[in-house]
Amino acid sequence: MFVNLQTILFQAGGASPMPSLFIMVGMIVVMYFFMIRPQAKRAKEQKKFAESIGAGEKIITTAGIHGTIQRINEDGTLQIEVGRGMFMTVERSAVSMELTAAYKKKTEAAATALATK
Repeated sequence: MFVNLQTILFQAGGASPMPSLFIMVGMIVVMYFFMIRPQAKRAKEQKKFAESIGAGEKIITTAGIHGTIQRINEDGTLQIEVGRGMFMTVERSAVSMELTAAYKKKTEAAATALATK
């Protein structure tokens, strides 16, 4: 009782299935270039950023916690100081590239504004 899709299409109107095939392939290509590729690129940049951070840098985690990196542990975690004498251990991947970059930009702008006064 298996019916071939091409047989149904040809019987229905004699139309070729090629246009619908091109539309499906086009949708997949559009999804790749607008969704999958940019996300993979961002993930690659985040990983590169997480590997490049070092002790003494001020960071913001993905949870919004501000701190300064005190030590990088052998297991890939970071010990950050969130307050005077208060330390937390977080994963490297928990450091947000976007939030940290925005924080650095904001503090640099404030420092430049103070220097020009």
